[in-house]
Amino acid sequence: MAPSIKSVFTAYTEEGLGEHDTALGYALSLAEQAGAHLSIQAAAMRYAVPASFVGDFGASFVNVENRRISALAERFAEHAKTSAGLAGVTSTIETPQLVYAELADRLVSEARVHDLTVLDVEKDAAERDRGLIEAALFDSGRPVIIVPPGAEAFAAKRILIAWDGSAGAARAVAEVRPFLKGAEVEILSVTGEKDLSRFVAGTELAPHLARHGASVTVRNVAVSGKNDVAETIRQAAADFRADLIVCGAYKHSRLREWLLGGVTQSLLKSTPLPLLMSR
Repeated sequence: MAPSIKSVFTAYTEEGLGEHDTALGYALSLAEQAGAHLSIQAAAMRYAVPASFVGDFGASFVNVENRRISALAERFAEHAKTSAGLAGVTSTIETPQLVYAELADRLVSEARVHDLTVLDVEKDAAERDRGLIEAALFDSGRPVIIVPPGAEAFAAKRILIAWDGSAGAARAVAEVRPFLKGAEVEILSVTGEKDLSRFVAGTELAPHLARHGASVTVRNVAVSGKNDVAETIRQAAADFRADLIVCGAYKHSRLREWLLGGVTQSLLKSTPLPLLMSR
């Protein structure tokens, strides 16, 4: 791995629901392999409800719940600190107690001053963690790796790049350059949903990646049957036995995504492999 990865950031938000965290192990593995510093945000999501709304009893309950969640976040921070020490990874750990809007701002601020961010996948678009992922993707200006359950070790020997020739895809390719040397890369272009004739073809991208030390193949696949673009990407990644999927992130209105879906939202909802996205 190229030495350009110097700082990795991962965040875990404790809501008291007992969620499993995969991103920490993946981020530790990545930082260990890269010789990078790992920053860990073990945040406690604080509930702020005015006593005038819930009364003294309700306010007391909220305070108890906030203390419980804070204790769980501190426990996770201790686990993360121990894990980093055992892996030989230099780390910094913070445990902020913030309401949701402040958590999003804090996460984005941290992501902006790191080479990349590692976050757990969130399948439900309405959940708070999905909002944090989208904030990191669309507001930080830095790449994000979204990790599905079970992917606790970083690997990038086989990389699938979803390529449509757009600026977003080009930015994602730029972010994956540290992992290209010695890797097998497949450039996948999915046709049939939009006109790609005006964009740079995968065959024109291939020599650029080869100059960075990758072994490159190019594949064009047409959308067929019930498969949409996202499902075609997932299937191609499985066929290629990829370790990592790389693609640009695209943001449309919520109404349009609800009516038409969206490749970015579909991949965020269900990715079988770690997914590197950039915008």
